[in-house]
Amino acid sequence: MTQYAIVTDLNRCVGCLACSVACKVVNSVAIGQYWNKVLRIGPYPNTEGGTFPDTYMYFLTVQCQHCKDPECVKVCPTEASHKLEDGTVQIDKSKCIGCQFCVMACPYGVRYLNKTERVVEKCTLCEQKTAAGELPQCVAQCGGRARFFGDLDQGLESFRGAGKVTKDDPSYDAVLNGTCTLGEIAKPFTDDEVYALPDVGNKPSFRYILRKHEWKGSIN
Repeated sequence: MTQYAIVTDLNRCVGCLACSVACKVVNSVAIGQYWNKVLRIGPYPNTEGGTFPDTYMYFLTVQCQHCKDPECVKVCPTEASHKLEDGTVQIDKSKCIGCQFCVMACPYGVRYLNKTERVVEKCTLCEQKTAAGELPQCVAQCGGRARFFGDLDQGLESFRGAGKVTKDDPSYDAVLNGTCTLGEIAKPFTDDEVYALPDVGNKPSFRYILRKHEWKGSIN
């Protein structure tokens, strides 16, 4: 069974917000709304009582987690919110009545009501792109090459990201049009360095890699 998701290497993320901006542009997300938020986590001391520069900080990207057992789908009275065979959670706007039950059920606060259209919106994982074999825009535009897209059932190292710069062709077009895998460019990591946002029974699909620092995954 396919479960599309994004894995973010938090040790590579520089907090540039390119993923958030790219998402808004390609999906025409309204001013004041975000399908993809970037949160600053920290700074925290590396050692007890430590002060700057003995501190660490990382950036946590938060969007629809395209959960395996999504609460938003369970509470939708019209089946507007539904799960596809590729594992993504989508919204059929023709069925959405704007009741916002799904907004209240989402444990991550990543859904909102489009007040103009009176329908709920959220990250679609760029379904219009992935269906054509392309990367989600937030992955394709990641300046730190920290975001990768793929199928959880195929393993994290198979996830694809923006192409790496090579000596033969270091151009922007080569990076944008090419791809590489997480396994090719990421530093080694162990299973206990892979995290997910808090699971309240919904089984979030997105993964985050964080090495040598304490995971502060609560977004409350």
